[in-house]
Amino acid sequence: MSKHQRPRILITGAAGALAQQVIRRLRESCDLVAVDFREQVYLGDDIPSYCIDFNKRVFEDLFRRYEFDGVIHLGRILSSQLTRMRRYNANVLGTQKLLDLSHKYGIRRVIVLSTYHVYGAVAYNPALIEESAPLKSAGLSADLVDSVELENLANIYLWRYPELNITILRPCNIVGPGVRNTMSTLLSSERAPVLAGFSPMMQFIHIDDMADAIVAAWAKPVKGVFNVAPQDWVAYQHALKLCGCKTIPIPSIPPSVPKAIARVLNLRSFPPYLMAFFKYPVVIDGRAFAREFGFEPKRPLKEIFRYYRDNKKPV
Repeated sequence: MSKHQRPRILITGAAGALAQQVIRRLRESCDLVAVDFREQVYLGDDIPSYCIDFNKRVFEDLFRRYEFDGVIHLGRILSSQLTRMRRYNANVLGTQKLLDLSHKYGIRRVIVLSTYHVYGAVAYNPALIEESAPLKSAGLSADLVDSVELENLANIYLWRYPELNITILRPCNIVGPGVRNTMSTLLSSERAPVLAGFSPMMQFIHIDDMADAIVAAWAKPVKGVFNVAPQDWVAYQHALKLCGCKTIPIPSIPPSVPKAIARVLNLRSFPPYLMAFFKYPVVIDGRAFAREFGFEPKRPLKEIFRYYRDNKKPV
């Protein structure tokens, strides 16, 4: 039961489009405090917002002052942002600090946003990847080490402190209005590079559906690790066609070629590790989450692709 009349929740990553969608859904029923260590965001007079590094002492002051009931941790830094060291500090050490404070201050509910990238893209992935599958990506790319470590850390706390009720969500590609990740950049561009001879199956979830999923998870404190993905998928090159992108086939070897092409296309945020995801399918099984939380995405692929077709940005 909440210490307050309404649940009081700390939401991290407040500058991101996903966090803002979650805030929009919860502000009526909960007291929210928003934090982002990149920038301060104004979310209305009713929501205090802070620009704070999790590893600084002032971060703990928020826990003392607000006596949170729960934490929704959406502040994972993407591999296209910051240097590897700063990203590690933010993702791994920052998350550790967050979980330590959650334990210290008796938080009763923690949701951690991860990514399906932790499974790694390899030729012999199973057709549908379940939550118990090994996280191979740390061995495949230094750029994903912090994502896997963030998960491992959350998993340790999940078992060590069951009273935190930690739920870790591993969504497929989150796309849609306001999303600024690499996949969204590609779908909204006029021309998109593809690896010649490869068109792996991919899954996409609309940002509104992902926000609904997070709110559903918040409402039902079931701890564990869950994939979040619709039950349909589409070949990458077909997805690009449906989004109205011209495909530019590029040789997948040598590895410097794709990087050069990404540079030519001015895709600053084209992390090299993603190359494998444009080669091999990583299709995750979202049925456990759907069953446990009664979740069903409302926005079909055609609606997602129509948005990108109608909102082309010249590269």
